[in-house]
Amino acid sequence: MANFVQQVEKITCVGAGYVGGPTCAMIALKCPEIKVTVVDMNKEKIQEWNSDDLPIYEPGLEEIVKECRGKNLFFSHDVPKAIEEADLIFISVNTPTKMYGRGKGMAPDLKYVESVARTIAKYAQGPKIVVEKSTVPVKAAQSILHILKEAQAHDQKLHFQVLSNPEFLAEGTAMVDLANPDRVLIGGESSDEGLAAITQLVRVYEHWVPRERIITTNTWSSELTKLAANAFLAQRISSINAISAICEATGADVREVAHAVGHDNRIGSRFLQASVGFGGSCFQKDVLSLVYLCETLNLKPAADYWHGVIEINNWQRRRFSDNIIKELFNTVTDKKIAIFGFAFKKNTGDTRESSAIYIAKHLLEERAKLHFYDPKVTETTMRYDLSSVTENELGIPNFGTTYSGDISLHPLYSSSTKDTSPNGQFIHHRHFTHHRHFTHCTVHPP
Repeated sequence: MANFVQQVEKITCVGAGYVGGPTCAMIALKCPEIKVTVVDMNKEKIQEWNSDDLPIYEPGLEEIVKECRGKNLFFSHDVPKAIEEADLIFISVNTPTKMYGRGKGMAPDLKYVESVARTIAKYAQGPKIVVEKSTVPVKAAQSILHILKEAQAHDQKLHFQVLSNPEFLAEGTAMVDLANPDRVLIGGESSDEGLAAITQLVRVYEHWVPRERIITTNTWSSELTKLAANAFLAQRISSINAISAICEATGADVREVAHAVGHDNRIGSRFLQASVGFGGSCFQKDVLSLVYLCETLNLKPAADYWHGVIEINNWQRRRFSDNIIKELFNTVTDKKIAIFGFAFKKNTGDTRESSAIYIAKHLLEERAKLHFYDPKVTETTMRYDLSSVTENELGIPNFGTTYSGDISLHPLYSSSTKDTSPNGQFIHHRHFTHHRHFTHCTVHPP
């Protein structure tokens, strides 16, 4: 055990995104004796982390960063130095859905994770604990460890242990989730060295998380739990959205149904607010990853079951836009429609897989004129996201007369508007309101 990390004094996180930045800010706040360095190859992003204008918005994040930055929290693009100095390294890079080759449209793309593993192998100068923070498929740690063990075989000073420590953060409440998590999950090998590595990471979290909330498992259970948790949450949203269609057809009120169902303590009320569909970087990606895993294991009924969650989500988006068109005399051509809210949920500027993008796509296909407002999303981001779903399919790279980039509209509600829905959305088709943060999507007839 001599050639092993005896105490974690320096932590490096590779990846300065929605997970790495907030997570390391909280660790720095709660563990003042530990030096925490967040690194990224994107120099512009690092400059933003070191400025007064952070690259992401999360309530409470700015205050913590400003309190810790320059003391025990640092942001750098010097990846080799940060890896060399670290005792523990978080891998917190993007794992998007593959859009090419085997597993296209379902499997996670692990090229960034592999790249980080090879970078660690190249620049490590001693023993390291390497921790998966990124959402990865089951057995991804095995690939990481294989790369690191190969380097270890050629340098006796090196020694690696790979842990799985998935995040369970919700954008908009990430800092609250980090400060008071309902659980922290750590997976690792059952060997003496694996258990020792787990203990080191447990000690970091024990600075502020009660020990009974820290769950330790084997590596594969930890990796699968992240996919399973997101799939279960996405399933609940799709379930209530399917019920909302029945409610509209029968005269039942989906809010009353959800309220009553949620009072069953076997079910609970969270994630039972009908919406235009879930978005964000996790739910669709992780459900599709689970579908792909089932298919590779020849579990087709299970794959079909989970794929149904995605199909309901897409159907709900289409149904919402179709109802708008129906209420406007079955045509929206050249009609001006204002959409308040572009991010996928309240209290974030993240637009990944936002339902607003898909609703806009459907309306643009019908040649509507759209006006957008979102206080946390830039016009550049809006135009980029819309072009990604319209440019090739509609043949309007500049949106022509079908798109208006007027985002100077004012919200109908102030920031104090209450919204208790877990994914920041609910629909009431009679008035065609779509509530999110500031976000009220109203259809105006011409």
